[in-house]
Amino acid sequence: MKIAVFGLGYIGLPTAAMLAAHGAEVIGVDVRKDAVDTINQGRIHIVEPGLEEVVGKVTASGLLKATLAPEKADAFLIAVPTPFKGDHEADLSYIHAAATALAPVLEKGNTIILESTSPVGTTAIMTDWLRELRPDLTFAAEDAEECDIYVAYCPERVLPGKVMQELIENDRIIGGINKASSAMARKVYGIFVKGELLETNARTAEMSKLTENAFRDVNIAFANELSLICDRLNINVWELIRLANHHPRVNILQPGPGVGGHCIAVDPWFIVSKTPDLARLTSAARHINDGKPEWVKGKIREAVHSLTGNGREAKDVRIACLGLAFKPDIDDLRESPALHIVRDVAEEFPGQVVAVEPNIRQLPAALEDHATLVEPEEALSADVIVFLVAHRQFREMTLAPREGRIVIDCVNIHNK
Repeated sequence: MKIAVFGLGYIGLPTAAMLAAHGAEVIGVDVRKDAVDTINQGRIHIVEPGLEEVVGKVTASGLLKATLAPEKADAFLIAVPTPFKGDHEADLSYIHAAATALAPVLEKGNTIILESTSPVGTTAIMTDWLRELRPDLTFAAEDAEECDIYVAYCPERVLPGKVMQELIENDRIIGGINKASSAMARKVYGIFVKGELLETNARTAEMSKLTENAFRDVNIAFANELSLICDRLNINVWELIRLANHHPRVNILQPGPGVGGHCIAVDPWFIVSKTPDLARLTSAARHINDGKPEWVKGKIREAVHSLTGNGREAKDVRIACLGLAFKPDIDDLRESPALHIVRDVAEEFPGQVVAVEPNIRQLPAALEDHATLVEPEEALSADVIVFLVAHRQFREMTLAPREGRIVIDCVNIHNK
């Protein structure tokens, strides 16, 4: 089977590599020439444990090739971004661009699988775009099993840092526009997935992906709300959660500086935007988690001002922010609350902020003119140290007490 994967990012590249590692001929398509060139050299442009070794092997064997232009294939997987636009609505332009690019090379019998996290109904919208582009072909429809082109929605559900393992082991949802499309998509994932392949329709599969992430978001929001309450009541939230979790039916998650990543921080809004009058809990959770960075910034502001006086001004206080990624031990900065916190604090206290992120080599554009990227050891000399991400390097650090230094621990580094 020859498979084309559109989008060679955090999901597309591991999926392409895994398909190739299990014998499929894979064409990886991306608009970024630097990414294409890097992959064809057997290297990777993202951080994901175990990925580079697999990419090196499958490119050397010729089973994986990256390109800027689509080619004919048996199946097409679309794994492109679906960011926000306007008032928390999904920007489907990347999906539209992928559909437009692949339409000319479609042939009867092909299967198109959308993996990008999307609002309910997106797979049907994409199919309508393709019908307009290729009126000579019959595309999958809910009310008919006969078609020239099969279309399905099959969301990814992997954890960054464990993608190579979870791609194989996790169950997958196969949501065909019709049953024939589910059967064809099942063949694609059957190449490498050992988990159960669960068939349903496209709309249910789309909602399932959003539901999974909204569930996580709501539970994180409860932990974050607890952290605010405990701070006001002078209670150690980490101890409280540890004790409460000894109840046999309680499993409270860990609070943090907010919620980031392209899934949990984004997907629940797609539910809210479709049904704003009904998604009240989902909306409240989003507001709680989106508001947590403001609380962290307030804590930093309080720390700076508490260190002023006796001839020392606020502009003399040095601030070190440890962590920019949205979760530990990865380089992914998408929707990262830590990144937004550091940017805003650096703008408020210009020239006073250093940032530590061991998984990147240079600061993103949003921080280039505001903060300086330093090694962890250099950050320890700061007056205010803020732990925003529980990276392994930070958990292994020894932070000796020092008079006149304030530590703001948003991720329970000291007790890990």
